[in-house]
Amino acid sequence: MRPTGQLHLGHYHGVLKNWVRLQHEYECFFFVADWHALTTHYDDSQVIGENVWDMVIDWLASGIDPGDATLFIQSRIPEHAELHLLLSMITPLGWLERVPSFKDQQEKLKERDLATFGFLGYPLLQSADILAYKAGLVPVGEDQVAHIELSREVARRFNHVFGREADFEEKAEAAVRKLGKKNSRLYRRLRKQYQEQGDDEALHKARALLENQQNITLGDGERLFGYLEGGGRVILPEPQALLTEAAKMPGLDGQKMSKSYENVITLRADPDTVATKLRTMPTDPARVRRTDPGEPSRCPVWDLHRIYSDEETRGWVEQGCRSAGIGCVDCKQPVIDSVLREQAPIRERAEEYAANPELVRTVIADGCERARDVARETLDDVRQAVGVVYR
Repeated sequence: MRPTGQLHLGHYHGVLKNWVRLQHEYECFFFVADWHALTTHYDDSQVIGENVWDMVIDWLASGIDPGDATLFIQSRIPEHAELHLLLSMITPLGWLERVPSFKDQQEKLKERDLATFGFLGYPLLQSADILAYKAGLVPVGEDQVAHIELSREVARRFNHVFGREADFEEKAEAAVRKLGKKNSRLYRRLRKQYQEQGDDEALHKARALLENQQNITLGDGERLFGYLEGGGRVILPEPQALLTEAAKMPGLDGQKMSKSYENVITLRADPDTVATKLRTMPTDPARVRRTDPGEPSRCPVWDLHRIYSDEETRGWVEQGCRSAGIGCVDCKQPVIDSVLREQAPIRERAEEYAANPELVRTVIADGCERARDVARETLDDVRQAVGVVYR
């Protein structure tokens, strides 16, 4: 997540609640993307440092647990930059220019000078962020799938260019024998079915067979995956998109909640500010007077009821609005109560972390150390494959 300002309820419902769930299901790496923030905010970089720590506090207050997940800052792991550089040597320029968000962001941020190498290359830096940890799954919404596909293409190209060891076949055959007689025969049969007949089911079965092997090294496993598909050693596994439900938190004006629209409620906003913002939200323009009937689907407040209210309350709102039985102030109160109830524990935990900045810095220092250990291993493999290891 980019540290470009205070987090709001859109971040909480769209990302953080999902992260809290995922940390209990997978080995997760969550990082502050401060280098990515520089791609669009390089001329206002002094605020990034403050935003970094505020954002980490918001993560912790929202339930991200450093005991279950690894939290770190991107720029503290120089391997991201090195991998980005090495990947840039083999990535065609056209791949970056066709990323959908490249032209979209240039259009949306016309007031900023984005004609920079950093902005053009940020999707490749994203790929390095992912591939440095040999990530199997990346939680994204539909709008980010193109970035994951780019990462897959880059990994595939890297493996094709650098994955052929001089004695690859011999090492792969030796690895096959380590599977044992039964599994070796099954692997060879499935490999033949896939390579000679294009049998995708055989490919899936062979991959599943390899994933369940405990008696081969990581390097042998990577060779067997590459040998299976007729390529070389898989140095950088291709990540998959883990599609997350698009929880678009509506803003105070009915648009998607976003700082650029100035329609947000920040995670740690004080109760009076939250109540005032919600009470002054626009409503159905047809309800000029209290006695005028309205239509919930035309009212931004209704979108908040769909997130925060139970079925009984939503039924009360629909009936009361259409019959003019309740006023807009009445309609807004259950939403105000629910938002404040949701924010209360987050605000309380955030105050505790804000009062103990050394604890927050320790959490990040530990996370950076764990993350760098993993990234170092990947870069060792990458340097060896590229041939830039000198002894």
